[in-house]
Amino acid sequence: MSTAAAPPSLTLHRPAVPAAARVSAAAPGNTAHLSNLDKLFRNRGAAAESSATPAPAVAGTRRRQHPLLRLPSFLSRARGEALREDPAAPAMSPRRLERLLQPVAPDGPSPRGNIAAAWRRLHGEDGWRGLLDPLHPDLRREIVRYGEFVDAAYGAFLSRPDAEPGHRARVPLPDAAYRVTAQLFATSSVGLPTWLATAAPCAAQRTSLVGYVAVCDSPAEVRRMGRRDIVIALRGTCTVLEWAENVRAGLVPATDSNADASPDASKAKVECGFWNIYKTAGDRSPSLSEMVVSEVRRLLEQYKGEEVSITVTGHSLGAALAVLIADELAGGVARRAKAPVAVFSFGGPRVGNRAFAARVEARGARVLRVVNAHDVVPRFPPSLPLPGYADVGRELRLDSRASPFLRPDADAACCHDLEAYIHLVDGFLGSHCPFRDNAKRSILRLVKNQGGNVKQLYMSKAKDMRIQLDGGADMPGSMLGRVDMPGAASTVVECVH
Repeated sequence: MSTAAAPPSLTLHRPAVPAAARVSAAAPGNTAHLSNLDKLFRNRGAAAESSATPAPAVAGTRRRQHPLLRLPSFLSRARGEALREDPAAPAMSPRRLERLLQPVAPDGPSPRGNIAAAWRRLHGEDGWRGLLDPLHPDLRREIVRYGEFVDAAYGAFLSRPDAEPGHRARVPLPDAAYRVTAQLFATSSVGLPTWLATAAPCAAQRTSLVGYVAVCDSPAEVRRMGRRDIVIALRGTCTVLEWAENVRAGLVPATDSNADASPDASKAKVECGFWNIYKTAGDRSPSLSEMVVSEVRRLLEQYKGEEVSITVTGHSLGAALAVLIADELAGGVARRAKAPVAVFSFGGPRVGNRAFAARVEARGARVLRVVNAHDVVPRFPPSLPLPGYADVGRELRLDSRASPFLRPDADAACCHDLEAYIHLVDGFLGSHCPFRDNAKRSILRLVKNQGGNVKQLYMSKAKDMRIQLDGGADMPGSMLGRVDMPGAASTVVECVH
């Protein structure tokens, strides 16, 4: 096995600026900045009004879908609710703000460098030592990319919340170099009483589309990455019965076909609800565990003799399931095929006890937990009054208050939102560095998903740009067409992501 070359160094610290120069640069204050913004968007709005005529509203054109589960009202914030806000808006040119409010950057995403020589380090071979703080630019791009794979898992579920095994839903993959090979379904072990299931059949659905398996089949991308990548992406909690499983916080033995013979192996325990979702078979489908192992075994056999990696990524509940999947694969089919297994999780809860965490590490699975310091989910289940829970792997700690776009008192829903996580990763340089001023990721989805938590300056200018914030038609090219916004007249309610 070749030794991975060290990635290029990254200089993060800016040269010191004399205090006098800082005062001089800040002298105009926000007045001139807002004046420039007003001129730009007033001209843009006038041009839009003169060149476009509003389309007549067509009633009843939306496809009716099963209702999903909404976050409890005390966790979310109504759009327009008055909040404390930092009076000092960040200095940003009107042109840059306009670019960030486009669906995608006008000049496309930042270029992908060749990572063939360093992919094992980026995949966690040495526990991401020296790559997290400061965050290496290649690793940042990899984390953002895997976060977008998770977003596609949400998109697939939202396109068909009532999808059943055997019926394929559209997966809006963010990367054309990958191909979906299997869709994954998870089944809850609990059910509703018959009378309640009859009254609310959508809430009684036990088996739901939870993710997918994809493989890179572009020769150019395989050469760039230095291996063929198999991705397993999993969404977070979206159904009533999944919530019911989430609160079953007791520890149960994590036994599988790869269980070691050592006495310590039998001490590995995981959260009851997560284990049930992972191991329960449906009426017409195998368990999530069986689906994943079967598909990965097939792909490893298909690409036998090639350099192959397995990457499991998920958000919230999906992050917990990703750790369970990585543990089973690393102790079984992946170990026999000598394929490294890594997890990139976003806002994931604790999964099991210290013995389980030690087993995951011993089997060779590498876990990188991306955590927002103000997200409550990674703190659960709590160590008290439930002693025994432990975190797995390495942690990349972010801070939503570091974002110049989000309110410093963003609510719990925003702090756990997947798009907010990706936004924070895209702007993260290091724990003692400001938000990356050359971050290119569009904030349009952040504005639409978390409008009540975005600073008023950006909400006002988004409206001046004629961006529709409350459902309906989106800007051309926007990926938001599949998600109805809070407050829109629709039977679909947002997932917790």
